[in-house]
Amino acid sequence: MHTTLAAPRRTSLVREAGFGYFPIALIARLPFAMMVVGILTLVVSARDSLALGGLTSAMTGLGTALFGPLLGAAADRFGQRRVLLIAGTVNSLLLVAIAWLAFAAVPDAALLVVAFLIGASMPQVAPLSRSRLVGIIGRTFSKDRRDAAVGGTMAYESAADEIVFVFGPVIVGLLATTMSPAAPVIGAAVLALVFVTAFALHPTAAAAPVAHGAQPQQAAARELLRPALLTTVVGTLGMGLFFGAMLTSLTAFMAERGVPEQAGLVYGAMGIGSAALALGVALFPARFTLPARWLVFGLVLVGGTLALPFAGSVGAMTACLLVIGIGIGPTLVTQYSLAAARSPLGRSATVMTMLGSAVVVGQSAASALTGILAETAGTQAALVAPIVAAVVVLAAGIANVPLSRTRPRAQG
Repeated sequence: MHTTLAAPRRTSLVREAGFGYFPIALIARLPFAMMVVGILTLVVSARDSLALGGLTSAMTGLGTALFGPLLGAAADRFGQRRVLLIAGTVNSLLLVAIAWLAFAAVPDAALLVVAFLIGASMPQVAPLSRSRLVGIIGRTFSKDRRDAAVGGTMAYESAADEIVFVFGPVIVGLLATTMSPAAPVIGAAVLALVFVTAFALHPTAAAAPVAHGAQPQQAAARELLRPALLTTVVGTLGMGLFFGAMLTSLTAFMAERGVPEQAGLVYGAMGIGSAALALGVALFPARFTLPARWLVFGLVLVGGTLALPFAGSVGAMTACLLVIGIGIGPTLVTQYSLAAARSPLGRSATVMTMLGSAVVVGQSAASALTGILAETAGTQAALVAPIVAAVVVLAAGIANVPLSRTRPRAQG
């Protein structure tokens, strides 16, 4: 008589994180995507100035630029749970405050200050979700499966980002059109309070290592300044520039047709190919390398934007957005996959927050500049701004090619 040992069960990320984690993490990042657009819509409606709306959005981005990476570093050192609970609560209160102040008899400067604080306290859900999942893979997956698992995870996370960054404005448009200009901001506050709290309290947050005030095992901070890593930050900054420039110029385009509040709805056309291709990246063959993907889909992005100034109707604009969407999803997946591979030891949350902050900073800055351009030079000039942003993305991809020939250091 003999016995046979059962083969060890292959684990999966869904099993390790729990199925409920993914819808919570998806909805928890919606406020992040709604804030910049919602504040832009709120201020333009309340103060009747596209330039002020863009500037207020830019202050949100400035707050994120200065404090977003610090929140990521705090999560690396003290754990995600307490950082998210504090940031989510403060952020929700500030969103309610700006919804009231926009229509109150207060100077414009008050809106700018509150917008800066909203950006500074913005919960970094997407970067911290990436950090959690990469950490789970590193602890529970065998070495021969980690690369494929990380690639698939970055594909899913980028698709999730695409869903919220493209359809967040659609939700803003629907709420602003059917209810009031303040509704999207108040809705974002409620979502942040409920789902960011749920994300913070999820068991995966407790599974992340916490230093408890002691110095954790981390690479030196200067490792975050390596050119190979900074190239991915510049690339995601370019994506943020594109999001902001595209949405603001599209708002001006739709305003010429008398329906500026419908800009978010048309913008959603971009998400169809973008989310589908982002998920499909996991099926690309290994010989289609990450640097090559960045170049190929960056070229698609540039090509689609070059047609924007020639779009004379809403239908033509929608067709351009459909083409552009094909380039967006795979490019974001590639940038985050490269950043994950290049993350210094113990700096994973910091790196992912740097990239997430770069998207919001780019979106906010481009919203401000494109808003001013639209008011001073017209819609046709504003439609050139997305082209410039797409060129930044492609240029970063070109710069990435020689840097990819060096072997990435250990990640953490």
